[in-house]
Amino acid sequence: MKACMVVYGFYETDTRVIRYAEALVERGDEVDVFALRGHEKPKKEMYRGVNLYRITKCDVKVSKRFIYLINLLLFLIKSCFYITVKHLRSPYSLIHVHSVPDFEVFAAVFVKLMGAKVILDIHDIVPEFYASKFNVSHESIIFKLLVLTERISCAFSDHVIISNHIWEKKLLARSVHEGKCTTMLNYVDLSVFHRRPRKRKDDRFIIIYPGSVNWHQGLDIAIEALAMIADRFPKVELHIYADGGDNRRYLEALAERLHLRERVIFRNSLPIEEIATVMADADIGIVPKRDDPFGGEAFSTKIFEFMATGIPVVVASTRIDLYYFNDRVVKFFKAGSAEDLAMKIVELIEHPEERETFAENGLAFVKGYAWDERKHDYLNLVDSLVKKRS
Repeated sequence: MKACMVVYGFYETDTRVIRYAEALVERGDEVDVFALRGHEKPKKEMYRGVNLYRITKCDVKVSKRFIYLINLLLFLIKSCFYITVKHLRSPYSLIHVHSVPDFEVFAAVFVKLMGAKVILDIHDIVPEFYASKFNVSHESIIFKLLVLTERISCAFSDHVIISNHIWEKKLLARSVHEGKCTTMLNYVDLSVFHRRPRKRKDDRFIIIYPGSVNWHQGLDIAIEALAMIADRFPKVELHIYADGGDNRRYLEALAERLHLRERVIFRNSLPIEEIATVMADADIGIVPKRDDPFGGEAFSTKIFEFMATGIPVVVASTRIDLYYFNDRVVKFFKAGSAEDLAMKIVELIEHPEERETFAENGLAFVKGYAWDERKHDYLNLVDSLVKKRS
């Protein structure tokens, strides 16, 4: 079988897309991926068995709505062109489109007419994501138009994958029927994220966060929490691995204003193999999301990854995290409260035995959410769709 993945993002840092693509390659399928091109990356390469085409060079972190939309539309047009040309030369059986945005699924419009099956994979539910990113009311015309776009995109697709069970309920209520929708969490790849010997020999206490720096992620809360304990614990540092953009500049300015320039370390995102090693060398991980209509329901795979690398994780008590986790496997703090986050970090600093308990409980818990144990669900779904095609 020949398959195609389309993602408006940087493939080498998107663990969800990587797992799908490599699962198909491992069993002998041929996979093309069309994605964005990062700094100094080649336009085309063979990446761990996948034919990777980086077709557009642009910034996914822009905050201006018009530029953001233009970038999305440019990628839609170019991906549609490339997919169609490649399909005419050597037909695809499956097109797997990863949202955001939902309407990227229409890049497959011509190949679907020629017989390919189409999966729309909704990583982040778009109307709520847009409302959070650009501070738009859920009663606004634009929010309602995004819901309509979601509905039309789902109708066009042969199947929809949604990334958590809370969003599944929302999607079923407004955009898709049950038999056409499957929930697949962003499961962890234990071959990449696993416990390993610590390389650090210093006496620093490192708190780590890898991922996006959008407002709903609550990184300002984490920086404010560090400011509250900085004098008491001079060896504590917060390391943030994220690409640039307006939100990162705001966070850098906040750290400067709170006199934490040397204590809040910003680094660019890393490929998954490298970030897994960095995470395993930290003392604790944090997921400080706000419990807003988007962040409160967006599942963070970082929690699984922290658990798999053997470090304890402090997590905001959002609806989604209370749905999947308990206080035996993560240390919850009151969502939105820098004071409570600071207190929970102090408890872990002062009680290494508690850190080890969380680490061990997390390692046991995450085994039930390993990609190797769940990838057959995806492969079976693909096979059922392709069989319908033939």
